[in-house]
Amino acid sequence: MAKVTFREDRCKGCGLCVEVCPKKIIELSKDRLNEKGYSPAEVLEMDKCIGCAFCATMCPDCVITVEK
Repeated sequence: MAKVTFREDRCKGCGLCVEVCPKKIIELSKDRLNEKGYSPAEVLEMDKCIGCAFCATMCPDCVITVEK
């Protein structure tokens, strides 16, 4: 199973990872803000992740790590 992690302190909530995810399991947090005031991205259902790493490739700030 793949594991996706976000460096939430560096995420600026641009949403590019949300748009590119083929399984639609990433969303911007609705109830948390990081220290810079942005809603960080998070994976809702990690067990559905296929490890494609599209999200990590798309992220302009390199905050996403995908482990297979």
